[in-house]
Amino acid sequence: MFVDSHCHVDFPKLIEQMPEILQRMQTNQVSHALCVSVNLPDWPALIALVEQYDALWASVGVHPDYEDTVEPTVQELVSRSAHPRVVAIGETGLDYFRLSGDLAWQRERFRCHMRAARECQLPLIIHTRSAAEDTLRLMREEGAEQVGGVLHCFTESWEVAQAAMDMNFYISFSGIVTFKTALALQEVAKRLPLDRLLIETDSPYLAPVPFRGKLNDPSKVIHVAEKIAELRNCTLKTIEEASTSNFFNLFNKINN
Repeated sequence: MFVDSHCHVDFPKLIEQMPEILQRMQTNQVSHALCVSVNLPDWPALIALVEQYDALWASVGVHPDYEDTVEPTVQELVSRSAHPRVVAIGETGLDYFRLSGDLAWQRERFRCHMRAARECQLPLIIHTRSAAEDTLRLMREEGAEQVGGVLHCFTESWEVAQAAMDMNFYISFSGIVTFKTALALQEVAKRLPLDRLLIETDSPYLAPVPFRGKLNDPSKVIHVAEKIAELRNCTLKTIEEASTSNFFNLFNKINN
């Protein structure tokens, strides 16, 4: 079975299609999908969704792109993390691509999530874009290696991947790895140790080839796995087993 380690099926276009998405997941042998939180106001609806389906799990966090939203506190994140369907803190991190100016608030929000993760001993889901240096620096300063986690939708260099792995983090590839222009990322996918590999859709975004430009959903994560198997010249079964095992090792609350 495959797993989608990062999706947003609570977003409007997907939540309307949940029965069909679950059927497609079953057809494509996708057993689990982690529905990742992006803000606190929408979190109750996210939890209500995952409570309905055994295949869905959740995180709690506030995305760095959400500038005008309720700011989390450590204790609020820790309190919500106690929900039995919540298996991670995030997504959190830094994004200097979409936002500019004084982003000190973004860095402080990131620190808040890492402190909460250490307190509740859950892994982190980290988003980083055009901010790798600061992301890694803050991870080191806040002891992110104590809980580990994943750099999701990875688009950075091999050196960034190595630095993250040194801090007990996994690297997750989305549909971007299937794009013809993603040559540098494909090299990372070739070199990454199998015991650090995760796959995801980040749906409803970033549909993999041959669905590029269309609405994405967790059933399509198999196409990410197929591309990585092609790049590594290995069997699809190898990628399936490694990424699924890694998912349950990282998000081990699912097994408890």
